[in-house]
Amino acid sequence: MTDCIFCDIVAGRAPAQMVYQDELVTAFRDLHPRAPVHILIVPNRHIRTCANLTPDDETVMGHLLVKAAELAAQENLAGNFRLVVNAGRATGQSVLHLHFHLMGGRTFSWPPG
Repeated sequence: MTDCIFCDIVAGRAPAQMVYQDELVTAFRDLHPRAPVHILIVPNRHIRTCANLTPDDETVMGHLLVKAAELAAQENLAGNFRLVVNAGRATGQSVLHLHFHLMGGRTFSWPPG
């Protein structure tokens, strides 16, 4: 994928405040946080949206969710966090590379948007 800022971050070609990286996922702090803790977690392989997932993606997506829980604990969120994924521009996905927002450190309301 060309012209994807998240692919560039994963590859080390663009700066980011990295929180975690392994062979499947990368996590970094959001440049425009909406909560005291706001981390983006992305699969390293470019997947446009969660609407583009296939059965082949089960391993990476399961791994991503487990890492989200571990990062929430690492950030001292005490089991109180929000995990958000948008699919497509109409839902607010501004970067078309699947990503989860791990947010916490404040009280959230419902519905979110």
